[in-house]
Amino acid sequence: MPAVARLASRILDNVDRVMVGKRHVAELVLVAMLCERHVLIEDIPGVGKTTLARAIARSIGGQFSRIQFTPDLLPSDISGLYYFNQKSGDFTFRPGPVFNSILLADEVNRATPRTQSALLEAMEERTVTIEGETMPLPRPFLVMATENPVELEGTFPLPEAQLDRFLIQLSLGYPEDIDTEMAILDRFQHQHPLEELEAVTTPDEILEAMTECRSVYVDPELRRYLTRIVRATREDDAVSRGVSPRGTLGLFLAAQSLAAIRDREYVLPDDILELANPVMQHRLILNPEARLRGRTTAGVLESIIQQIEVPVEHV
Repeated sequence: MPAVARLASRILDNVDRVMVGKRHVAELVLVAMLCERHVLIEDIPGVGKTTLARAIARSIGGQFSRIQFTPDLLPSDISGLYYFNQKSGDFTFRPGPVFNSILLADEVNRATPRTQSALLEAMEERTVTIEGETMPLPRPFLVMATENPVELEGTFPLPEAQLDRFLIQLSLGYPEDIDTEMAILDRFQHQHPLEELEAVTTPDEILEAMTECRSVYVDPELRRYLTRIVRATREDDAVSRGVSPRGTLGLFLAAQSLAAIRDREYVLPDDILELANPVMQHRLILNPEARLRGRTTAGVLESIIQQIEVPVEHV
């Protein structure tokens, strides 16, 4: 997939001009975009979540919008509303911030469940229905939602139905070492690099790349391997609710996109293993006994994967 790989390289190189040492995170976000799925970022404030979203939006030439989720946010603040236009004497639709290519839903768990649910249709169907009228959203369409794992007061945990609509959960984390953090100081000393960032592709090219990704070959044995991992999450004694069929499809599509980004026309077992945690961890619900014993979803998932035999290519 040379065309997809070149496109991905241009976007990632462009994002690297702003984000220091976060290329792999940007790559995972690009994987989600090429699958027409969404990303949940669970991290503390100040690590660059908004900057990452803006850099990707600028790189693809798409429109960016940000919503600060609060308890008093209304569904219409997201989707838009009809208002009476005195000039025309009729009702006019005012689109909400969801009508953009990249939507950053900041601290999404601070809004009420009713407001959170306003994103469900947009994330799954890429449409918004208001007053009985269904309107399509722009393509590509990517929701990047953030959660603060430290501050729990005044938050409303995301329902399982909404968690399942995020293809990938990730975190940016602190800079890896002192050299990386010093590079951030140098890069931002005079002005914000975003001010000079220009588009390196177009939304139409992204849509073409999406189509190409779906033609990446996945061997039947790899399909069985992927499916066995997912089914094992539903049978493990520590898990009360395993990965859904939506998660199975998500892991499959993500593996195709990652292979295409890395200039391969076929998926490797390593692609599945690399994506298993970010794609499946947030979909697992541990039972109370496992949580009391201090087990984590990451640890349980790693244990499950180790029990599944990796297919070997026969020459």
